[in-house]
Amino acid sequence: MLTFILQRLLGAVGVLWVIMTLAFFLMRLAPGGPFDKERPIPPEIMRNIERKYHLDEPLFRQYLRYTSGVLRGDLGPSYRYADRSVNELIRDGLPVTLQLGGFALLVAVGIGLTMGVVASLHHNTRWDYGAMAFAIVGVSIPDFVLGPLLQLIFGLKVRLLPVAGWEGWSYYLMPAFTLGSYYAASIARLTRGGMLEVLNQDYIRTARAKGLRERVIVLRHVVRGGLLPVVSYLGPATAFLLSGSLVVEKLFNIPGLGRHFIQSAINRDYTVALGMVVFFSALILLCNLAVDILYHVIDPRMRKA
Repeated sequence: MLTFILQRLLGAVGVLWVIMTLAFFLMRLAPGGPFDKERPIPPEIMRNIERKYHLDEPLFRQYLRYTSGVLRGDLGPSYRYADRSVNELIRDGLPVTLQLGGFALLVAVGIGLTMGVVASLHHNTRWDYGAMAFAIVGVSIPDFVLGPLLQLIFGLKVRLLPVAGWEGWSYYLMPAFTLGSYYAASIARLTRGGMLEVLNQDYIRTARAKGLRERVIVLRHVVRGGLLPVVSYLGPATAFLLSGSLVVEKLFNIPGLGRHFIQSAINRDYTVALGMVVFFSALILLCNLAVDILYHVIDPRMRKA
């Protein structure tokens, strides 16, 4: 197991390095610069600004300087926010984004697993049809449609929940459901499909023929085997949920990392945008690594491979 973890960890570091390198050169080769929107600046002042941020150095030397900083855990200064570093901006927005992603993950797993299990155990009944209808609707409606619909109904018509903001539990419900509904629908479909496949296996029929109680068969064999596709899906899904959503954060005016990312892209703040890319990529790779380890723990066949 330790060898497996080290191999996957080294692979993740390599992938992260490739992503960082590609993102660095693509951003620097894009037209425009971080100070293009400023009022006309005298050439000597512009040279001083570029010297301060090492923008006057050759591109490859800037890359080596940035890579060295990343290895030390320093993602560099922001070009647009004076006296603020990328690390500070991530530190400010990360707790809010993690809160939003955590609540959305609870919504996705709670609703998705419940509907998937109910649909598989009541195959071809109204429970199954109802759960799959929710799954189709959840997958089909994008965030930028579902969010305003919830705001219109529960915020403006019924006046049950606040329309926007991030100040308490009542503010969390609509953004979390908006962000988590797509993943809940996907988890419901994967759970149903996985459990139906296991329910048709010979060893399940053998267990029933031996007189095992249905509850024991479901909990001990069907759920464990049927959830393997869900575990694989949860890795990238968790990473995407925890990294937040630019659309949802913008719709509900949530002060998370998404706001910094959008603003840095508009301002061509290279270091902030690049820092967000590196941070989100590392988060996704770590979540995938955690899922691979969990997969080995759940499925004994993976340990023998």
